[in-house]
Amino acid sequence: MMFNPLSKKEEDIATIIVDAAYCVHKELGPGLLERIYEVCFCHELTKRNLAYQRQVEVPIVYDGIKFDEGLRLDVLVEDIIICELKAVDNVNPVWEAQILSHLKLTGKRLGFLFNFNNKYIKNGIKRIII
Repeated sequence: MMFNPLSKKEEDIATIIVDAAYCVHKELGPGLLERIYEVCFCHELTKRNLAYQRQVEVPIVYDGIKFDEGLRLDVLVEDIIICELKAVDNVNPVWEAQILSHLKLTGKRLGFLFNFNNKYIKNGIKRIII
């Protein structure tokens, strides 16, 4: 399957996002609650002059009807990149499917799944593009 390449802006922001996650993990390490990583990750985004929204509600449109059923994105960066943050021992494969659904529902192209509960954060980063 062929996809259009991401824009330079998307790639540049993605690089900054990954760097922010590395900084948080380097400072805190694994073993904390997801919400702690989220607030620190967002602080790092602020330091890097990136706009973000936390816990963004996403409506579901089905059969021409809008449903507000509590679908939330952990962090939406610059209104173009979705970041889902986890702090778990084992990543559930459904979370990748969840990000794919989030991307489709929002019309975004790039998402990250970060699992901070790894010895090395590089093993806890999954980049997903549609």
